[in-house]
Amino acid sequence: MIIRTKDLIKAYQMGTEEVKALQGVNLEIQKGDYVAIMGPSGSGKSTLMNLIGCLDTPSSGEYWLNDRAVSSMTEDELARVRNEEVGFVFQSFHLLPRYTALENVQLPLVYSSADRELRMTRAKEALAAVDLTDRMSHRPNQLSGGQRQRVAIARALINHPSILLADEPTGNLDTATGQEILALFDKLHKAGNTIILVTHEADVAVHARRVIHLRDGMIERDEINEKKVAAS
Repeated sequence: MIIRTKDLIKAYQMGTEEVKALQGVNLEIQKGDYVAIMGPSGSGKSTLMNLIGCLDTPSSGEYWLNDRAVSSMTEDELARVRNEEVGFVFQSFHLLPRYTALENVQLPLVYSSADRELRMTRAKEALAAVDLTDRMSHRPNQLSGGQRQRVAIARALINHPSILLADEPTGNLDTATGQEILALFDKLHKAGNTIILVTHEADVAVHARRVIHLRDGMIERDEINEKKVAAS
């Protein structure tokens, strides 16, 4: 078991009113799984993503990542988990414009004070994994949207994270390029990566082996994608 949550609640104070974005989520995800989290706006999917990625902490309930109680960690411990255990892929890429692809990919290792030789080796391996070896010296403005997202995915992979967490990763891409990125996620999953994909689009979620539907801060349905499982 790579992820387990128990009675996960996240509440926000809106003036005098308390709003519960999550209302007792119980969830288990196995190592090597490929899960899509879906739901309409306000369903709680972004909140759940932030908790899984250790970008936020629950109001109550428990969260374990690799059998470690994340929900009771200090801020320093959470920062270490974010850097070493979770690879983030965002809709807007979040690349530094003055840095080359190779330099952007190295950033998580820079933050963990890894030596230059290790950073270079790992960054080149990660770019090769996303088929961007020939674009290492290019800056973001010299790359297409799809190539920029590949750089972002390579950066997410560099620390060999326990989970790859992708938030609407095709949202800023045209349909054809989006399908190329989803094909890359399929390839990464087959290589053994655990992927959690947050999306509101059914044609994106269909790539996952399992689809979790959220509504009003609760899991409404948790379904196995039989076609995807049968094809793998």
